[in-house]
Amino acid sequence: MSTTIKQLRAFVAVAKTHSLAEASAQLHVSQPAISIAIRSLEDSLGGALFSRDGRQLALTPEGATFVERAQQLLNNWDNTLDAAQQRFRLQQGQLSIAAIPAFALNQLPGLLEEFHQRYPDINIVLEDIVMERVVSAVQEGRAELGFSFRPEDLGNLTFTTLGDDRFVAVLPQGHPLQDKKLVHWRDLAQEPFIAMNRGSAVRRWADSAFSQCGKPDDTSPRLLCEAYQLSTIGRLVQSGLGVSAAPSLCVEQMQAYGLICKPLADPIVSQPVGILAREFGALSAPAQAFVSVALDHNPGARAN
Repeated sequence: MSTTIKQLRAFVAVAKTHSLAEASAQLHVSQPAISIAIRSLEDSLGGALFSRDGRQLALTPEGATFVERAQQLLNNWDNTLDAAQQRFRLQQGQLSIAAIPAFALNQLPGLLEEFHQRYPDINIVLEDIVMERVVSAVQEGRAELGFSFRPEDLGNLTFTTLGDDRFVAVLPQGHPLQDKKLVHWRDLAQEPFIAMNRGSAVRRWADSAFSQCGKPDDTSPRLLCEAYQLSTIGRLVQSGLGVSAAPSLCVEQMQAYGLICKPLADPIVSQPVGILAREFGALSAPAQAFVSVALDHNPGARAN
């Protein structure tokens, strides 16, 4: 027979009041229910906790030893229960997020601001890392949520699309292409091109776009250099070294550098951006709340 919290509460209440009636009133439970709880607890322990010779209930030596431990158990239980309730009420807790730098810099601040206004006691741990590391962080449980382009292989992850990101041409001020409403990939192939590093998803998509728009000798970019961060690419374009292509997530950032961003076509390169989470296991209350904030900001979101 297992001991229950109700039995411990009944025992401690009677031990403190020395009265079934007072314990009953304190716990809002009938006296017979209190008696049954204590009898069951004594049966579970294997001996009497109270001496029932007189009119008042007095603790046996074993009962006097046990009451302090019982109170400690109740305190631990109450504290644990309160902490869990606070987490469900989002009054405390922590949420780990991984995000690609373009999203972390340009989209995530607005989501974090609203989330903090709603749930000021939730601590956020944020990693801004490249897409491949975002995926592994969520897969391995280091981050509960990831914000990224959709990976080609989801593996054990789910992906909720927040929107579709179309690549743009990134040009320095005064560049001849800045007056065009639409820039073609072929146009960029004629200019010194600053690319993302080989192996990155952005680089693969750019290389694929160049290969689709004509003969290789006509459309292979005049590669000037490679960089690991889109912010570095922006600075290099700003210095006048060349042009580039980047996700539209970066438009605000590139414009802050004084650069010109134009839609790219032939082909149109568009990639879904969204939320990564592990397929198995429920999200924590803070994670669910953060997803709700992200969905509120992106009413066209869809799961896929």
